[in-house]
Amino acid sequence: MTSPRYCLFGTKPSGDRKLVALFGSEQQLLAYISWATLQATPEGKRKFEQGSALVGCDRFDYGVESDSIGDVDVPFNPSPSML
Repeated sequence: MTSPRYCLFGTKPSGDRKLVALFGSEQQLLAYISWATLQATPEGKRKFEQGSALVGCDRFDYGVESDSIGDVDVPFNPSPSML
């Protein structure tokens, strides 16, 4: 059985949604979102840290995918030290 990967998706103001990073655990993903978020509005829009996987996006969502999504060219377990 393969381990699930936690997929972080960013949505640009234009409405384009894309996979921006993968994480090995939900805890790592949530810690990253907490670090990357500079500001949140009551409407749910956000500003993200320059250099983060979410830069240029104003919203995010995430989900669990199995390894069946295959190889993708996004950071795995990105951290502030990777910037």
